[in-house]
Amino acid sequence: MPKVGMEPVRRKALVDAALRVIGDQGTLAVTMSEIARHAGVSPALAHHYFGSKEQLLIETIRSLLRQLRDDTVTALRTVAGPRERLSALIRVSFQASQFAPDTIAAWLAFYSEAQRSEEVRRLLVVYARRLRSNLLASLKTLCADDDAERIAEGAAAMIDGLYIRQSLRSAPISIEASIALTEDYVTSHIDRLTYQGTAA
Repeated sequence: MPKVGMEPVRRKALVDAALRVIGDQGTLAVTMSEIARHAGVSPALAHHYFGSKEQLLIETIRSLLRQLRDDTVTALRTVAGPRERLSALIRVSFQASQFAPDTIAAWLAFYSEAQRSEEVRRLLVVYARRLRSNLLASLKTLCADDDAERIAEGAAAMIDGLYIRQSLRSAPISIEASIALTEDYVTSHIDRLTYQGTAA
């Protein structure tokens, strides 16, 4: 029988272990026993808390999304102005905890699983919509709606693409370089629109 009050601690340990194991192996084809061993608990206890490996994997994705959401909220509280908010969103997307090799490998494994699992796909769609919405909220105060939509789509695609690029460990790209590339993309488009507006 699990100790009273230990469930939140054990559940977090299992989620953290799942992220490490998936990241290390680069696949979701891991066993509950492997995850439990890394968490320092028995497979039976892991099944007790999550029921199945699939439910543990879903909770691991949710944990990543919650952390990203919380970090975004915190970052946006410290800045004022739409352009500063855009920069904060870009920095959060590439912060060390999200851009760590094992976390990136886990994200890619989850994207692959989304081709087979409707629940995983739905969670990743939530992430994509949230990123796009946050970018649009600031961009729409800086340029016309159509332009804002285009820049937001491009910036989100750059962020996702740089994650994929980072997974190619033979050609890694640093956090600072990833931020700079995305900032350059956003700035160049906003500046071009500003110039066109003043020249018209």
